Amino acid sequence: MKKVLLICLLLLSVKITLAQQSFVLSGSVKDKKGDALPGAGVYVSGYKIATVADNNGHYSLNLKPGNYDILIQLIGFKALNKNIIVVDKPLKFDFVLEEDAFQLQEVTIKPDPNRAGYIRMFTDFFIGTTPNAQLCKIVNPNVLIIDYISDDSKLTVKTNQFLIIENQALGYRIKYQLNNFEYDNKTRIIYYEGYPYYEDLKGSKSKMKRWAAKRLVAYNGSAQHFFSSLYAGKSKQDGFEINKLIKQKDKNRLPDSLINAKVKQFRTLAQNSSGKITISIGGNDSLSYWINQKNKPKEISILNRQEVKPDTLVKIFSSSMKSINFTDILYVIYKNEREAPTYANIIGQSVSRPLDMPDYQISLINLQVAPVYFYENGGTYNPRSMIYQGYWSWEKIADSVPLDYLPPNNKP
Repeated sequence: MKKVLLICLLLLSVKITLAQQSFVLSGSVKDKKGDALPGAGVYVSGYKIATVADNNGHYSLNLKPGNYDILIQLIGFKALNKNIIVVDKPLKFDFVLEEDAFQLQEVTIKPDPNRAGYIRMFTDFFIGTTPNAQLCKIVNPNVLIIDYISDDSKLTVKTNQFLIIENQALGYRIKYQLNNFEYDNKTRIIYYEGYPYYEDLKGSKSKMKRWAAKRLVAYNGSAQHFFSSLYAGKSKQDGFEINKLIKQKDKNRLPDSLINAKVKQFRTLAQNSSGKITISIGGNDSLSYWINQKNKPKEISILNRQEVKPDTLVKIFSSSMKSINFTDILYVIYKNEREAPTYANIIGQSVSRPLDMPDYQISLINLQVAPVYFYENGGTYNPRSMIYQGYWSWEKIADSVPLDYLPPNNKP
């Protein structure tokens, strides 16, 4: 019995040691001719981990077991990224960079009278509009490559260099390789993907203390916090409650064919001799009635307040990854913090709640690609697998922390 107990303890010790152990990822960075590229930056996306290739183009990083996106960047070359999985041994990987003719040539940017407006729109949708966002600044907006397609009402933005964001609210300098940003004005859906790298800003002891406090607030209740807690099996303990929001077709809504026909009929009758249409706002005339019918939602939302148990939602996919798959919409309530007043005052932003529910932070997860894969640190595998509504859609880059962020009570 003692031998069996001793073996179990030894195996447990090996498992804990392995989880805490770091392994070396090393290799070289060269061009297509095979020449070394000293000074190339080697970044771990989403973390505060980076290094620079030495005079021989060699690099080395210490990483714990996990899944990482490695980004290689050097001015004059196309940025390169590679997904690396560290398991239980050192890894060697060599990178070959390709020259970027676009960066090397002298680029003339045509004057665009709308560019400043597009940058403001991008800033609001990418950096955010939270109180923390007011203390963020894009240092080099000149690297933004902006395109607005009027026919599709779609704004797209990308960069071929790091976009540098200085966040004086949380004390981070963020270098973001923005692969793609899209805002569809018709659907109101925002999507972006890229590779952020975080650096700590320097500051006085009092400023660093304020930053630490704000980082904790930013992390608590975030999507990153939720998935990390879900992975650890303690989402309930950490203040999250999961319900389901069920959307059903409104059977009492009149058919679109009838509504459109009536709108057309009464719009024609409402035209005066000059061709203008007079509509009584809030009035009882027939045209106003049918326009109101047209504007009514086609679906009704029903909140099922029976709690979704995490152990029925989460499945183990691999040694470093778990997944969730679900029907309807996840209604995630974070009970340890209340909504910020600035959020509550935004018309159409907050999620409806029962009258007896306090103003907890509520976010919705709409499943787009099933299942959703996620890691221990709260990172997700495919950013297009979900669309957020509610509080998480309000908090953006200005309220983000690195994936290696650990709350003070969780630090080893």
